[in-house]
Amino acid sequence: MSALTGEDVRSILGTVDNDLMARILATGATREELAEAYAWLSNNEALMNSGQPLASGRVAELIDLLEEGEEDTPPSTPG
Repeated sequence: MSALTGEDVRSILGTVDNDLMARILATGATREELAEAYAWLSNNEALMNSGQPLASGRVAELIDLLEEGEEDTPPSTPG
């Protein structure tokens, strides 16, 4: 498994600001770890109900970064 690239991040998360991108890449995570972190954020109840162990290590670190990124993003206003 190779380290995550900016293209990997964009393909999983879509548009990401430069600061968050740099912080994600600095974790040394893999594409699979980012995809798992995103899955936890998208649907953690289903993962827990299926018996998936709680996230740990880099996956947990990525979840924290992504949650911070959501808090920093102002809500969009309907146009």
